[in-house]
Amino acid sequence: MPELPEVESIKRTLEKNILKKRILDAKIFWPSAVISVPGEDFVELLKDKIIDGLSRRGKYLLLHLDNNYTLIVHFRMTGRLVYYKEKTTVDKHTHVVICLEQGELHYSDIRKFGRIQIVSTENIHDVPFLAKLGPEPLDESFNFILLGQQLAKKKSSIKAALLDQTVLAGLGNIYTDEALFKAGVLPQRNIESLKVSEIILLYDSICEVLKEGIKAGGTSFRDYRDANGNKGLFQESLMVYGRAGQACKVCGQKLTKAKVAGRTTVYCLGCQK
Repeated sequence: MPELPEVESIKRTLEKNILKKRILDAKIFWPSAVISVPGEDFVELLKDKIIDGLSRRGKYLLLHLDNNYTLIVHFRMTGRLVYYKEKTTVDKHTHVVICLEQGELHYSDIRKFGRIQIVSTENIHDVPFLAKLGPEPLDESFNFILLGQQLAKKKSSIKAALLDQTVLAGLGNIYTDEALFKAGVLPQRNIESLKVSEIILLYDSICEVLKEGIKAGGTSFRDYRDANGNKGLFQESLMVYGRAGQACKVCGQKLTKAKVAGRTTVYCLGCQK
């Protein structure tokens, strides 16, 4: 599932190609892939509209139109949004094509869990799944004090809390494991056991790992691609995620795998306490 760095990478690659471009038409090949405003036709809300801006909230991509509507892209497990400079043949997993004055946007999703939803821009903060999201970890307003306040709301393991999108927006399994390793904190630690110094380390680690992920264009194992169809490179820099049984790159100890917060988790008993 694309996490914050992957969605941010998609946003940045799209901005170079579709910003201020007019939408000529949209083709829906699987109707369940789109969610419209009640009583309004999805395609008609898009036709002849200009893409005024792009933003991201947590793991969601937002395309803002000049008619005061916003497209929200939920990528879920296998969703992709790829820009093509010219008209391109659709494959069997392409569910939506947005035709622009220059090029096309293809939304595909092998597992069909993702959606593209259009909502009124002025009411976007009332959309339930956006309204409940926690702070953005890369916002200037986010700091270790706010992180501590958010964590204090939960009585769980630190990993469970970081995966909770109401605590912090955008983190998933990959970047949570990597941030915890960098901070030297075991994922199953109870939040109440964390010292202030560890919360500061965790704050720094979350920010560093996310920035490194964005710089590398995200993490690609199977499905993820940016808006140009390119794989990310962060998988080449992973310290623990996906490396169970291998030697820790720092201390050489064999990495441990366990289920934490219902998710496969990899950590180092030598480096994490």
